[in-house]
Amino acid sequence: MSSLKLCRFEIASASGVRIGLIENEMVLDLTNVGVRRMKDVLERTDLMDELMRLSRAGSAKYAAGDVTLVTPVESQEVWAAGVTYLRSKEARMVESEFSANAYDRVYDAVRPEIFFKSPPEKVVSPGKAVGIRKDARWNVPEPELALVLNSAGTIVGFTIGNDMSSRDIEGENLLYLPQAKIYKGSCAVGPCIAVGVTEEDARQWAIRLEIRRGGRSVFTGEIRVDQIKRRFGELAEYLFRSQEFPDGAVLLTGAGIVPDDTFTLEAQDVVLITITGIGTLENPVAVV
Repeated sequence: MSSLKLCRFEIASASGVRIGLIENEMVLDLTNVGVRRMKDVLERTDLMDELMRLSRAGSAKYAAGDVTLVTPVESQEVWAAGVTYLRSKEARMVESEFSANAYDRVYDAVRPEIFFKSPPEKVVSPGKAVGIRKDARWNVPEPELALVLNSAGTIVGFTIGNDMSSRDIEGENLLYLPQAKIYKGSCAVGPCIAVGVTEEDARQWAIRLEIRRGGRSVFTGEIRVDQIKRRFGELAEYLFRSQEFPDGAVLLTGAGIVPDDTFTLEAQDVVLITITGIGTLENPVAVV
């Protein structure tokens, strides 16, 4: 069975956020056949069978260019795993002599680093501005594959996350991590959720980051998902330890693309994160 792309969208002719399936540059409106929330389908044990059934229900279709995609994060908290790529460990050790030993140790530790990233209402949608802190000097995007988990902790899909970070604040003192990671516009997720994909399939994907400034590319980087050290199920299991997520959760899996130490984002830059099998998450940058 092939994968499907589940999305949330808005259209000019109707109010409110709707649920849809993206198929061949078209968006199939599942709201018309009774799907009011992502959770209605993501919690089902027969998820793919139900989506295939709904796709044949004869609902309305819209051209992709006629809809506005909004973040597929509905009511889930967003969390993040850190230092899951060797490149991430090296970059974190460079940014902070004070905390270098901690990053070195967590990369090889049994327990992964997992931290809270964003409540659902603060997640930035595709096309909306991500933020760089006005009290930071060194700001970067962190392109990440994101796991979509249901309330049982089962991985039901994958999406794209941008874990915006103030590297100078984090580097000054590891205890400043929440300020470096959690602020207005610091988390974007989208454009859709790829479902019906196994971990083995997802590990064949590539993650690509491009940053544009004044219409030209000023940074590009690419890495394969299989460079993530930890298994996805391991990360999900640690997130759900001594935790409950009645609406499920989204877990970012770490960043393996890190711009040069001399690079920092500027207002009006555009960040594009592309992951094979999902699509592209694009956001302009603003100072917050």
